[in-house]
Amino acid sequence: MTVNQGKPHLEFFQIDDDEGWHTPQGYPSGFAQLILASDLDEQNKTGSRTRLMRLAPGTYTTKPFVHDHWEEVFLFEGDLIVGNDENGEGGEQFHARSYACRPPGVLHGPFKSEKGCLMYETHFYSGDE
Repeated sequence: MTVNQGKPHLEFFQIDDDEGWHTPQGYPSGFAQLILASDLDEQNKTGSRTRLMRLAPGTYTTKPFVHDHWEEVFLFEGDLIVGNDENGEGGEQFHARSYACRPPGVLHGPFKSEKGCLMYETHFYSGDE
């Protein structure tokens, strides 16, 4: 049995706009994440993750996402379109200072950004999954 030790204690540190970003598995080029802190264990369904996610202008996904943990998202820069089709058309557009909270098992997306965006996200297991 794996024992979750929790996220590390991190004091304020400068976020580098160039270093540490990578495309998450299952996302197209133009989507990038920077993990700030994490002890998320998807196999054992424990822990949490905090990350920044950015979308380059004009990038989009083509299929909805679903996961078995909670997700909270704060769009604090740019625009995000939710529900576009496989060609990146349609959907509902949101702008900076928008928020979403998604329980486990909820289909969400696909996603697109016309001008690019930056989001702060938390993913976590509550113990009820």
